[in-house]
Amino acid sequence: MTTELFDRVGRIALAAMFIRAVPGKLLDFDGTVASIASKGIAVPFASALLAAAITLLIVGSSLLIAGRDTRIGAALLLVFLLPTTLIFHGSVQDPGLVRNVTLMGALLLAITRPEALCSHRPLSRRARRFTRWWT
Repeated sequence: MTTELFDRVGRIALAAMFIRAVPGKLLDFDGTVASIASKGIAVPFASALLAAAITLLIVGSSLLIAGRDTRIGAALLLVFLLPTTLIFHGSVQDPGLVRNVTLMGALLLAITRPEALCSHRPLSRRARRFTRWWT
């Protein structure tokens, strides 16, 4: 029970970093597109990238919070975070670089953790046997 509670709290805390970015991107869509375009990306492509980023943030965070398909949710957030970090936080002095690398590490942990911890679906007989042996 405690492990499940900590798992849920951890997933919510991790997803919170991504969820809080969505309203600003939606409310100032044109400003965010201009920010992306200022990095040398054409405006029409910047708009498409932003729409894709918002979709990845919403779907990835939702899957991560729900606890079903945690790996897929974490992978979608990683797909959002990697190019974002390369485009906007390329400097070693940028504190956003350290934050994003830390978040990437947490997402990689969510992707690579044991299957038994990735969802709340009933475990197969083989997984139950492995879990009993392991603990």
